[in-house]
Amino acid sequence: MGPQVKLFDTDLLWDSFAVVANLQVRRAIISVSDKTGLIDFAQFLVSQKVEIYSTGGTAKHLADAGVAVQDIAAYTEFPEMMDGRVKTLHPKIFGGILAKRDNAAHLQSMNEHSMLPFDMVIVNLYPFRETVSKPNVVESEAIEQIDIGGPSLIRAAAKNYESVAVIVSPSQYPGIQAEMVSGGVSLTLRRQLAKECFEATSAYDSAIADYLNGDENAELLPTTLKLEWQKVQPLRYGENPHQRAAVYRGGPSIGPSIVNGKQLHGKELSYNNILDLDSALNIVRCFNNPATVVIKHNNPCGAAWAHKISFAARKAMDGDPLSAFGGIVGCNTTVDLATAEILCEAGRFIEAIVAPNFDPEALAYLTQTPKWKDSVRLIAVGPMLPGESEPHYRLVSGGLLVQEADNLPSVPLNWTTVTESKVDDALWEDLAFAWEMIRHVKSNAILLAKDAAVVGVGAGQMSRVDSVEIAIEKAGLHSQGSVMASDAFFPFPDSVELAAEAGIIAIIQPGGSRKDDSVIAVCNKYRIPMIFTGKRHFRH
Repeated sequence: MGPQVKLFDTDLLWDSFAVVANLQVRRAIISVSDKTGLIDFAQFLVSQKVEIYSTGGTAKHLADAGVAVQDIAAYTEFPEMMDGRVKTLHPKIFGGILAKRDNAAHLQSMNEHSMLPFDMVIVNLYPFRETVSKPNVVESEAIEQIDIGGPSLIRAAAKNYESVAVIVSPSQYPGIQAEMVSGGVSLTLRRQLAKECFEATSAYDSAIADYLNGDENAELLPTTLKLEWQKVQPLRYGENPHQRAAVYRGGPSIGPSIVNGKQLHGKELSYNNILDLDSALNIVRCFNNPATVVIKHNNPCGAAWAHKISFAARKAMDGDPLSAFGGIVGCNTTVDLATAEILCEAGRFIEAIVAPNFDPEALAYLTQTPKWKDSVRLIAVGPMLPGESEPHYRLVSGGLLVQEADNLPSVPLNWTTVTESKVDDALWEDLAFAWEMIRHVKSNAILLAKDAAVVGVGAGQMSRVDSVEIAIEKAGLHSQGSVMASDAFFPFPDSVELAAEAGIIAIIQPGGSRKDDSVIAVCNKYRIPMIFTGKRHFRH
């Protein structure tokens, strides 16, 4: 027989159990997988004269530590069975959680069926996600980690948060403990805990659905797309001061990222800083050679590769010195002292630098230079592997666009020289560099490169010939002997005429225009070799 339950005097129940702002906890259910900090918190509950009910491994863990605990099976007079699959699913448990304490009919039912009220439910769920992330996990093992009683208990407690406090994580213990000491668990906190409970069960169910979805979930475009994001921190504002903003972590993530990086120095990152740093990171991670890029307003204004990162930094900064002022720098190898000194040269100012890491000498130099001290933001993201990427997501009104990243490797063997003049062997490196970079420039995109460095960029124009004019103007005298890349075909030969006048000596583009023959004819006229790649690199 279970313990003798004292029946309630329903005339007194209304006053005893009415909803109050500060909940006085008298009875708690505890059933947890993560036992971090549990003994200390349970001992605190006992010191507050809270009666603890538990079952299975949790009850043994508490009892072994000397914590007084009541057996749920003894209370319900129903044994745990089926290897623990059935233990807390009982009306005397759920009635004691779900009963509305200011409802006389509910309290009368509790009285008639000898139900005890539970004021606190402490449950965290079976480690399903951790289990299925193990290598070679078998399905039967995964299925046993699908929690049934746990979600039911905490959802019931969360639904009745006006009368019950629900705890789903050890991280919540300190806040609960502080409020109990100061007078009881507030309604505000109980509502917050309920919200966090439903967030936890939602994420838990999504993990199970993803696992059962199997191969389809691994597809780029599954039937149902589930993304989970957790706020990392609020930002001072968004793109403009009147816009609220925050940064979240989550979704599919492959390789290094700004959100998961470590800020080593500088002021708090802004919304625009994060966008530009992400662009810088995604560009330099594409290169095998040491590479540096300078980003301004989410477009590269300078970029280069070289045999040393300091040489690449020098060429990248010299590509468009005017635009580089106040820019964002990305490097794909550790920043050394020589590179730091180049970035700090007189007249230069950089908002932020992202790199795998920073040498101690470089870090000291960047953080002690008077002009930059306490200002420049330094972000270390760890090793970069070329070719890493992830799907692209973009919100539109009422929906979401999803596409695979534009990261297919360039295959020069598939490129075709369509002009009478052939490409000099010495130009292939510049052409390959320009074609890699053009995919990172907003359309309509034109990029000039020389000696494996960007010397001019025209981006985001409504007319392609306007982008050509801007790129040539930016390059100035450096356009002489440079190569030109275009993210899409030339609709008319006017762009090639401008290129010839500027001294451009080779062009690479996708091809596919109705005017291709006219464009090729102009190239032949000026003896400019032109490459068709057959691939377009629009970036809207």
